[in-house]
Amino acid sequence: MQTYNLAQNGLRGLNSALQAQSADTNQTEWEIVDPKGSHAIAVGLDAPIEVTVKGSTGYYCAGMNKQATIHVEGSVGPGVAENMMSGTVIVDGDASQYAGATGHGGLLVIKGNASSRCGISMKGIDIVVHGNIGHMSAFMAQAGNLVVCGDAGDALGDSLYEARLFVRGSVKSLGADCVEKEMRPEHIEILKDLLDRAGADAKPEEFKRYGSARKLYNFDVDNAADY
Repeated sequence: MQTYNLAQNGLRGLNSALQAQSADTNQTEWEIVDPKGSHAIAVGLDAPIEVTVKGSTGYYCAGMNKQATIHVEGSVGPGVAENMMSGTVIVDGDASQYAGATGHGGLLVIKGNASSRCGISMKGIDIVVHGNIGHMSAFMAQAGNLVVCGDAGDALGDSLYEARLFVRGSVKSLGADCVEKEMRPEHIEILKDLLDRAGADAKPEEFKRYGSARKLYNFDVDNAADY
């Protein structure tokens, strides 16, 4: 176990050390203590290492993650796991705005609530939120899965493409071109796997699925008010 005191040794040294790890590193477990809400912790990692942050963080924690497993024992600021490629990011607390934005792959687990624009422009990432999410979540979401065990705010899935949205609770309103869709057996299997991997105590049959009505793919004057 490598222990790094962020308050004493600084952010630049931490990220340089983590980014220097390769696929065959023997320094596979890292513990970051005294983070004090610092920004951009553990960004740009590209090795199968495990990083535990002992406290809450600021914005862009675990951004551009690839391969690594990053566990935040606290809450996170805006943009956690932004542009994530692979690996796993787990947040024990709440997440601020645009969690998992533009993520291409991997799994983001938020055990508390997520604020507005969760999963905005997601491109293949899987996001599981144990609590609620705020307004404009999954805006222009292109691919991947957003799972919400609680409620969703206004304009869910506005202008989305082919991402799948699963919500167990209520949805305050749907965004443009987002509709409720049939929950078929293959979706139950996808959802069951995601809930198991995220450690969420919920049954797939309790969720509703939402997706694109595909009316905004090409311009149509009859839909002009929705663009």
